[in-house]
Amino acid sequence: MATFGELGLNEEILKSVEELGFTQPTPIQEKAIPVLLSGTKDLIGLAQTGTGKTAAFGLPLLQLIDSAKKYPQALIVCPTRELCLQIVSEVENFKKHTRNVHLVAVYGGSSITQQIRDIRRGVHVVVATPGRLIDLIERKAINLEEISYVVLDEADEMLNMGFQDDIEFILQNTPKRESTWLFSATMPPEIRNVSKRYMKDPFEITVGKKNTANKNVDHQFVVTAAHHRYETLKRLIDFNPGMYGIIFTRTKADAQEIAEKLTREGYDIDALHGDLTQQQRNKVMDEFREKTLQLLIATDVAARGIDVQGITHVINYELPDDIEVYTHRSGRTGRAGKTGVCISIVHVREAYRIRDIERMVQVPFHKLEIPSGKDVCRKQFFYFMDKLLATDISHGDYESYLPMLAEKFADISKEEVLKRVAALEFDRFLKYYENAEDLNVRERRDDRRGSERQSDRGGERRRDTRGREFGGGGNTTRLFVNLGTKDGFYKASFLQFILDMSDLGKDVLGRIDMKEMNSWVEVEKGAAQKMMQAIDGKKYKGRRIRMNEADSVRR
Repeated sequence: MATFGELGLNEEILKSVEELGFTQPTPIQEKAIPVLLSGTKDLIGLAQTGTGKTAAFGLPLLQLIDSAKKYPQALIVCPTRELCLQIVSEVENFKKHTRNVHLVAVYGGSSITQQIRDIRRGVHVVVATPGRLIDLIERKAINLEEISYVVLDEADEMLNMGFQDDIEFILQNTPKRESTWLFSATMPPEIRNVSKRYMKDPFEITVGKKNTANKNVDHQFVVTAAHHRYETLKRLIDFNPGMYGIIFTRTKADAQEIAEKLTREGYDIDALHGDLTQQQRNKVMDEFREKTLQLLIATDVAARGIDVQGITHVINYELPDDIEVYTHRSGRTGRAGKTGVCISIVHVREAYRIRDIERMVQVPFHKLEIPSGKDVCRKQFFYFMDKLLATDISHGDYESYLPMLAEKFADISKEEVLKRVAALEFDRFLKYYENAEDLNVRERRDDRRGSERQSDRGGERRRDTRGREFGGGGNTTRLFVNLGTKDGFYKASFLQFILDMSDLGKDVLGRIDMKEMNSWVEVEKGAAQKMMQAIDGKKYKGRRIRMNEADSVRR
């Protein structure tokens, strides 16, 4: 493997790299930096988040900038404010010994007036989110005509967030660029089309395989009943007292509800979702980065572009529908050579999906037992003892208090003191878990065989030709509804819609099968009638909703 000194970087940049503690380049850095240093070659770099892409484009960019020219020469476009600020922070570290190169971050949710002032003072590298950059272009507050280098970072995320037209507008407004560098975790057709229109014979680098999960992450799962999902989450958090992690939910309603519940119960947690203002979002992220918050609960959309170092755990409150989403989630931990853990809470009826994901991401998954109440108490107790023994007592005048302490505890044995310390710390905790139930689902032999058969056939089991009991046992009813993807729904939003309409819990739902014009929903038999009564006949966007049992319509 090459060293940074062998990649063609100058002495000033190498000195910064050495002081940052970088010893050897990552694969994407080793392959990209020599190509980009030419300054004239378009490049497509495909690599997962956390592989060192910022240094891969940031280091050569600094070397190519002419600091004597006081106008923007390089433009880095990224999807979110968080990533924008992170890129600026990292590149500032890289240029510690590279004098007179100035960067500015431009993004929404912050004063555009101040950003315009920063640009007018003279800047060489602009790091921007698409919306704010276009705003500046239209106000004629920034001139991109002399831009030589354009970097599109997290290009697939920008397309997912609807920025394709914005990206094309930006590329059209940089007519003199000498090279375009596109970095992405995946290569959907839309990105391929952009590269064909705006890039010339790009040099393509692929690090790892598509959808391959991080090998530094231990992928685990637990199986529980749907109505025990929240208790299982609490149990996992309590069993890992040093956890610093992100919990992913499908919907913003779930994120907010779970955050509120856990906060009431004394956990240091907050939610990140689409209903937050930019100011609220900034506050949550600052507290999480400073570790004032132990846990962050987020939706996939809200978490895009977040890159926080030192995350020990990622918890999937529910499995995502998309394999790529799983790899993005799990990639938040196990970064920079460290190990991490990704735990998925799985309902018994979707346990077969773990094997499908395992096969797709090409890493083994380990099934865990959900810890018992006694296991949790034991783990917490040992964690407390370790903290107690590691407590620094060198900075206080504790010696002056020892005579008083000795007198106060003269008639109490050492064992009694230890018991009282434990009771003070653990009394509420021990009472909560004293009679805690077993949250594990014990699969019967027939269930496992059925699950394997279901996995082999893509999860589509039928007991009869009319579709009843589709994908599940005999305790479910399959309902037809005349709403589908053409109505603007995807699975998560459709799930939330029918639950809000019927006032039922998610635990009554099984498989959801969505088509363009209509959908089928598995519901527990006892709840099916209530759901039909709540939804059938109501209106959605002026159209009457029809919901009935699936055996009364032809599929």
